[in-house]
Amino acid sequence: MNNSENINYELEKNMEVISQLDGFVNNAVETILVDPDECWQPSDFLPDMGQPDAFDEVKKLQERAAGIPDTIITSLIGNMITEEALPSYQTYFNLLEGINVEGSLLSNSGWVRWSKAWTAEENRHGDLLNKYLYLSARADMKKVEQTIHRLIYNGFDPKSEKDPYQAMIYTSFQERATKISHVNTGKLADKAGDDVLSRICKTIAGDEARHEKAYKSFMSQIFEIDPNGAILAFEKMMRKQIVMPAVLMGKGSSNPTLFDQFSAITQKIGVYTGWDYARIIEHLVKLWDIQNLTGLNDVASKAQDYLAHLSDRYMRLADRMKAPDEISLAWLK
Repeated sequence: MNNSENINYELEKNMEVISQLDGFVNNAVETILVDPDECWQPSDFLPDMGQPDAFDEVKKLQERAAGIPDTIITSLIGNMITEEALPSYQTYFNLLEGINVEGSLLSNSGWVRWSKAWTAEENRHGDLLNKYLYLSARADMKKVEQTIHRLIYNGFDPKSEKDPYQAMIYTSFQERATKISHVNTGKLADKAGDDVLSRICKTIAGDEARHEKAYKSFMSQIFEIDPNGAILAFEKMMRKQIVMPAVLMGKGSSNPTLFDQFSAITQKIGVYTGWDYARIIEHLVKLWDIQNLTGLNDVASKAQDYLAHLSDRYMRLADRMKAPDEISLAWLK
């Protein structure tokens, strides 16, 4: 069989475009991400255990946390578990075609620098929420830790087929989704009387907003260079639907539907809903000006038509969804 039949020309082209963006991405590392010495750290929000009043501070933290409804604590735990699976995300990013050509994490390429600096910033989120939950005495930490272990053990597949374009669509969507989730959890914590937790959630959401801005700008560049390829990747990713990074948290455990239960709770309390999913699609379609792209080939024109009406379809779906039943998860004390 002729070897050329095995070549994925679409992917080869996408790799070529991705390599052209290296300087742009290097600039994003310098301007959008923050130097480790200047970044906030988890200890900025938590009792200093070296101080004489440390246990009084922990007691105050527990008193504030005591008033938070179970559903909000569950949502917080699910968000935290997602953030704790970071080793999988850096690995995933470096396996994309054209991202880490040298196969070295010490590479000076903009993309490799980005993958490390981005996941290093993300790593603080899990650390902070984990320590907060541990001190709050609201979670069954052994069960939570088993879920984190299970999620990293199971790995992660966003179904982007090693295609860097699809991955940029995925991350643009996903960073916005996590931002929404943390913002809404923060609002609920505020209502429940825990202003510190509210500040924690909003600070994490601020990071996600910066990361979202970066990924959307990477994708905007791709749309400028290769509109046909970009819109095709957008359509592919949307047809597969965006699966959340923590989707495999229950696979192989005694509770395989754990992720679905967690999702039902976030839907019920309004932390992350079907409407949010639809609105993110609407936002990205507007941002990349999908409806006004011109000079597209036939396949891309069909994708354009599909994407133009997609958020409406998801809005109608969300309107028809019935509220999930009450669920309580094994993560709680």
